[in-house]
Amino acid sequence: MLWAIAAATLAGAATIVGGALALHPGMRRRGPLAVGLAFAAGIMIVLSVVEILPLTLRTLRASEVSGSSWWTAGVLAAGVGLVFLIDALLPHSINPADIAGGEERQGPADLLANQRLLRSGLLVALIVGAHNLPEGLMTFLATLESPQLGATLVVAIAIHNIPEGMAVAAPIYAATGSRQRALTWAALSGLAEPVGALVGYFLLRALLPDELLVLTLALVAGMMIALSLRELLPAARRYQTHWAQGLGGLVAGGLVIWVSLQIG
Repeated sequence: MLWAIAAATLAGAATIVGGALALHPGMRRRGPLAVGLAFAAGIMIVLSVVEILPLTLRTLRASEVSGSSWWTAGVLAAGVGLVFLIDALLPHSINPADIAGGEERQGPADLLANQRLLRSGLLVALIVGAHNLPEGLMTFLATLESPQLGATLVVAIAIHNIPEGMAVAAPIYAATGSRQRALTWAALSGLAEPVGALVGYFLLRALLPDELLVLTLALVAGMMIALSLRELLPAARRYQTHWAQGLGGLVAGGLVIWVSLQIG
């Protein structure tokens, strides 16, 4: 069991790597920030549509769950609604003194003071954390069943988590100027992997039949799609200095995740 927990933790730690990459000074300029946000949206949309939703349907049908398409669609819609709920619960007014980091602020003042950008970063952190919960569970269970399969899954999830860590850290760093705060949120979103492993093993498996456990992935798919369309893409459009930045980032993100899925 310790090896399985370590595997889930290692996969989640990749968000810290992505967070560190997002601290490059260029990410605080409008153009690169727009590309990064659109890149994250491309990853989340393609991952949801090409991988997560088909996997959910295949698993439910293999388990002979009746109405599997309706189950998937309903939980997908619930994920969309959950994003709107989380967005409504986040504070719309944040004290600048509270978000100020200890480092000297540099870069455009409008970016550093932009509350909408900070809220987008916090929302991304929450959604990525939710996304990592079932990933941690999958990694944990796969490693318990087969260490070789677990190792393969760790590599695949780590590849996905690096740009997710960037998606968390980049807007928070741009809004606050604090490297420590950006890395902390990236790390916290990654820690959801081992949390998901432990919660899934000791709680969810006791409460839900195995054939319905996969619906947590459909919930996360709905959350990621809603996040991309409601937060990431509009934010990319606000900060782009040329229309090709947002479009290029979106296409690049989708291609990266599609290629990684084909290789995996």
